Amino acid sequence: MASASMVLGGLATHASRTMMLAELSLLLEAVPAGSSSNDYARAVTDDNVLLKAASSTRKKTLRHLRELYALDERDVTFGILRKLWEYDPPSRPLLALLMAITRDGLLRTTVPVIVEAPFGDAVDAGRLSEAVGAAFSTRLTSDVRAKVGRNTASSWTQSGHLKGRAKKVRVRAGVSAGAVVFALILGHLHGVRGLPLYDTVWSRSLDASGNEIDALAFAASQRGWMEYRRMGEVAEFGFSKLLPRRDEYRG
Repeated sequence: MASASMVLGGLATHASRTMMLAELSLLLEAVPAGSSSNDYARAVTDDNVLLKAASSTRKKTLRHLRELYALDERDVTFGILRKLWEYDPPSRPLLALLMAITRDGLLRTTVPVIVEAPFGDAVDAGRLSEAVGAAFSTRLTSDVRAKVGRNTASSWTQSGHLKGRAKKVRVRAGVSAGAVVFALILGHLHGVRGLPLYDTVWSRSLDASGNEIDALAFAASQRGWMEYRRMGEVAEFGFSKLLPRRDEYRG
């Protein structure tokens, strides 16, 4: 069993691409669950399910998708994403965002800009590039920071947090139970337990209040996607249906 995708800063795909929701969606539609890592690769490079004309473009796209999503169901987080992708289609944009946040430090650096912006506020690529520059000022040139700003703005638009082309405005993303489960599991895999799971970087990216997250977590438990117990300010969550057996523990 491959380890979970707990990169947290090891990759920086947004220096060259967005979170590529359209490509991920096409790929997961073409490749059935339970497929091998090689099956995902062949679908991109040989079968050209993403409709990229040049072989070099197919290989580059595959590399970036692997950076963000692993594309290997032995990887704990991609395996969970793949299941939730089928269980709860409305959650797909947020599922992709949550995994991309985990694996790309550049995108994760922009989370505070987005979640702290009031709905209706203008959020342009410049604000996002400033956040990236503050965190990576000695490692990125001004041109790269500007490109990261544009790419992260596009990703936040794909996830439903921003709306518009030339002028992007903060809007509320549509959250559903599958995205809540994934956010809680990602926090769980990072060692967070109980109600603090409602306040991780992943949960804050859901555009939902603690009460809304709690209600959706309960709804997910009713569907059998997770275990939920709560008495007042004490909560216990389990993920035995989604986590591999060696990771079946409660928090």
